[in-house]
Amino acid sequence: MKALLSVYDKTGIVELAKALEKHGYGLLSTGGTMRELEGAGLHVTGVGEYTGSPEMLSGRVKTLHPKIHAGLLADLSNPQHARELKDMGVEPIGLVAVNLYPFEATISKEHTLEEAIENIDIGGPTMLRAAAKNYRNVAVVSDPADYKVVIGELESGGITPETKEYLAAKAFMATAYYDSLIAGYLPREKFPELLSLPYRKVQELRYGENPHQEAAFYREPLVRVSCLANSRKLHGKALSFNNILDMDSALKLVKEFDEVAAVILKHNNPCGAATAENQLEAYKKAMETDSVSAFGGIVALNTPVELGTAKEITSTFIECVVAPGYNKDALEWLTSKKKNLRLIEVPPFRGKKDPADISMKKVVGGVLLQDRDQALFKGELKVVTKRKPTSDEMAAMAFALKVCKHVKSNSVVYAKKDRTIGIGAGQMSRVDSSVIGAMKAKNAGLDTKGTALASDAFFPFRDAVDAAAEAGVTAIIQPGGSIRDQEVIGACNEHGIAMVFSGMRHFNH
Repeated sequence: MKALLSVYDKTGIVELAKALEKHGYGLLSTGGTMRELEGAGLHVTGVGEYTGSPEMLSGRVKTLHPKIHAGLLADLSNPQHARELKDMGVEPIGLVAVNLYPFEATISKEHTLEEAIENIDIGGPTMLRAAAKNYRNVAVVSDPADYKVVIGELESGGITPETKEYLAAKAFMATAYYDSLIAGYLPREKFPELLSLPYRKVQELRYGENPHQEAAFYREPLVRVSCLANSRKLHGKALSFNNILDMDSALKLVKEFDEVAAVILKHNNPCGAATAENQLEAYKKAMETDSVSAFGGIVALNTPVELGTAKEITSTFIECVVAPGYNKDALEWLTSKKKNLRLIEVPPFRGKKDPADISMKKVVGGVLLQDRDQALFKGELKVVTKRKPTSDEMAAMAFALKVCKHVKSNSVVYAKKDRTIGIGAGQMSRVDSSVIGAMKAKNAGLDTKGTALASDAFFPFRDAVDAAAEAGVTAIIQPGGSIRDQEVIGACNEHGIAMVFSGMRHFNH
């Protein structure tokens, strides 16, 4: 029985080969792997010597030979297969250890197209797939992390059928991931007929949305934007499913602002957001919007955490902080004062938009893909009322709209030019969102008089405008497009409210 070893990552391969040799396997190998094994004193037969066919085409053809693939694919319980192997002088291959050319590592750094193409492995995936198909007869090891398991079972009498099945599934996963990377690297349609998306596990999570649900976090390969997928946890308890969802939402919102900004978020809706000349002031203003809801929430900042802000954060219960860095004294304060506070560091922001970024949502039996909502309005803003907004009102509407697109729909946001005042989220009726936003502002001791209001979609009736006028709103931004637009505009004119059409809806389901 032969074992074929041909690996790019040579971690642990000598130990595996020694165990195989000890248990009666003859070793077949190629190139650098063979040199590694021979250097360790092992007896190895080169694949070219075994097949009688030397490597060709600068190494592109090494293992693509009937003597290799017949040895991998033979069903040893089939007498005809056994006769054919004997007639052709082919020995069965009982174990394959293969890992692939580093295509992912190559394209993650500066490279040429030629370098990428040369790092597309052909022989490796072909051997893995052949061995995985025939897993009842062949153990296929695609991950060096599994060598220890294989060695242990060899020492205990042989590799079990259950382990062979597990290794086969893992090999098919490895080749599928590898091919998906290549398919995604080459130019293709945004929404192709066949969809294959590669993801790599970052970690298993404490639990899912609820403690009885298991969960894990996966990341896209080669992700370059500042996000949770390429973050570091510096301190605190393990992350849960909800922590990651909330931090992702908070991070996307705080990245809307060029100014120093702070966002506090809970249950995937912002409790408050603010900008200021300094971080501490921004944080305090964001907290003032709804300090009750902010208890146990998420804090996102778009500048490294400062000591003053750190002290303010530890004055109440916060679950997680996510920011592009932590000043040394701030980190020392946070880690010493809060044992379980999760501190997440993301890479520095390098622009808020990623044109290629796709949003994906799973439904039962399928998946929905769309461009991520990274715009704010369409074309020129259109003033539709008799009264034009002031410059301060325009700034307040822009601020409100940036927040509104990150609030679960139907959403309405009351704001000044540098802070939220009241947020109405996730109601089936837009007028209910308007009323709740004003109510929450009142509960926080904030005055909605003189605020701007943003709505994520058009007003179907004038009732929400009437509610906004009662709250003291002086300017409204909404996409427009309702069959009752004139009725809504008329209501604004009656109340002396300036209204602007943005031309762009921002539902966030």
